[in-house]
Amino acid sequence: MELSSKKKLHALSLAEKIQVLELLDESKMSQSEVARRFQVSQPQISRICKNKEKLLADWCSGTANRERKRKRESKYSGIDEALLCWYHIARAKAWDVTGPMLLHKAKELADIMGQDFVPSIGWLVRWKRRNNVGFGARHALAPSFPPEPPPPGLTSQAQLPLSLKDFSPEDVFGCAELPLLYRAVPGNLGACDQVQVLLCANSRGTEKRRVLLGGLQAAPRCFFGVRSEVLPASYHPDLGIPWLEWLAQFDRDMGQQGRQVALLLAARVVEGLAGLPGLYHVKLLPLAASSTTPPLPSSVVRAFKAHYRHRLLGKLAAIQSKRDGTSLAEAAAGITVLDALHVASAAWAKVPRQLIFSSFIQEGLAPGKTPPSSHKASEIPPVPGGLSLEEFSRFADLEGDEPGPGVCKEETGTEDEEGDREGAFEPLPTKADALRALGTLRRWFECNSTSPELFEKFYDCEEEVERLCCL
Repeated sequence: MELSSKKKLHALSLAEKIQVLELLDESKMSQSEVARRFQVSQPQISRICKNKEKLLADWCSGTANRERKRKRESKYSGIDEALLCWYHIARAKAWDVTGPMLLHKAKELADIMGQDFVPSIGWLVRWKRRNNVGFGARHALAPSFPPEPPPPGLTSQAQLPLSLKDFSPEDVFGCAELPLLYRAVPGNLGACDQVQVLLCANSRGTEKRRVLLGGLQAAPRCFFGVRSEVLPASYHPDLGIPWLEWLAQFDRDMGQQGRQVALLLAARVVEGLAGLPGLYHVKLLPLAASSTTPPLPSSVVRAFKAHYRHRLLGKLAAIQSKRDGTSLAEAAAGITVLDALHVASAAWAKVPRQLIFSSFIQEGLAPGKTPPSSHKASEIPPVPGGLSLEEFSRFADLEGDEPGPGVCKEETGTEDEEGDREGAFEPLPTKADALRALGTLRRWFECNSTSPELFEKFYDCEEEVERLCCL
């Protein structure tokens, strides 16, 4: 005998539910009669009537999927709504909104809301289905109101460019190319050498790009055996900045994050970018040639230089303590380009986020009011012993009156002397050398009354070295 099959549940789409409500409002049909017409149960029609206002609101919003039969609420409804609001703003500005861009924005919103949420491709597909979102043709919408006039406090040079208003402050970047006398010491510049440094950060100070150093040597001996991809900063064997390569990498990085960003550049840099390949995720915004506003605030550059000099003097003082009778100039002669790369990376990391944020606002490169806590003192690290604040400030900005690219204030030595300073090739350290160095360092910490917090940092380093030795 054939068993009777269980009755199949027939769910109605949003469009069909609206038809049910229209039939009940406009005709004298009962709920049971409407249920028979749509081949559903009478309790289902009753639930539709009970949710009448919500169904009508979804229908009138224009964003709901009208063919969807069940509406499952997301666990992260707040993120859903915030992302949908951002999406409508992006569409109104004719942005090319992509899937990776939505995933990045969803994660950003989750962090702002303090929710532990990592959006996946599956979540994005369901979000699009829930909100009837598609990536079809996009049309720019004309603004319904004229742009606001610039604040009266800004000069014409510092007024916010109109195109910047199309980007959130997190997506506005500024960069600066600057000379750095990486071996200079107070009172003795004879042994100084110059590298070019490229710094780049967003106007909120929440993102800093890797520091790029350009030097005259094609292959400094200090880089022998070094894997450049693991270094905290980049080195280019030319005193000029490789703008084409750097911009192409920046564009790829932003594309992987699904972002559209603006990059402020000096007009002379943009003019020299002949043959620049198409940038799909980075929009170049050159400042006017007549403008005195730098693309990266000058206070940020000064802070970087101050931290670099402070860190360099600390390193030289340690060398002097190891070699009795060594002068600062003699200790500085042993500083290599690789040392400078590490010191520059550490100095860039020390520049405070709040200083970058307030400096962009003060220079007129970002909207907002300058936080009251920002002041010039935050640019300068503690003044090293033996120098006054004024002396250290002058020392930190030695390159302020630099005579020209590639030239120190006092000429460096010959090419042979340069090779001698960089030192002969040294044998590469082995795993045994690394483990012995860890033991020596820990013993030194134990015998010199260091704080317990320092040991915690040492343990992280020790664990990573031991892991690498096992590979």
